[in-house]
Amino acid sequence: MADKDRADDLPTWGKHLTPRAREIVHAARELLEESGAEKLTMRSLADRLGIKAPSLYKHFPDKSAVEVELIAQLLDESARACEAAEAEAPGSLEALTDAYRSYALRHPHLYRLATERPLPRHALPPGLEDRAAAPLMRACGGDVDLARAAWAFAHGMVILEIHGRFPDGVDLGAAWRTGTRALDR
Repeated sequence: MADKDRADDLPTWGKHLTPRAREIVHAARELLEESGAEKLTMRSLADRLGIKAPSLYKHFPDKSAVEVELIAQLLDESARACEAAEAEAPGSLEALTDAYRSYALRHPHLYRLATERPLPRHALPPGLEDRAAAPLMRACGGDVDLARAAWAFAHGMVILEIHGRFPDGVDLGAAWRTGTRALDR
């Protein structure tokens, strides 16, 4: 995958995986990005890799374990996107929401996989969720409730945009700016 969001170095999410397990996750990511979560099965993943499905179970106990790695990728990559936005414009909630939106819209299937069901916190690398939230927490001056409200606004807007729920011709940029300004202190 030649995406600028995916680093070839081993980010937070991949350090514990074997090279073969990373290859499986990479193939799962490609399949997910091309076809959506509904098409990501152990059988389709095995087909993509040119192996039999039972071989995958040597590396992952089930599809949920593969999905956890994909969710960890999203958290790591979106954290890097938000950290870069924060470095460019320290304290800017608008810069963070722009980065968040851009990342989610570039990876709608991954975003949906990671956000449309309960977060498997117990299975994620330690500290990853906190790292992903840190730029927003800093932009909100450490106010947890404000950060939650800002995240809820950003997530709601982006998931509605991914699902095509806004009428054609709507100026979503203006809606994002208005919502962000309402939350920005």
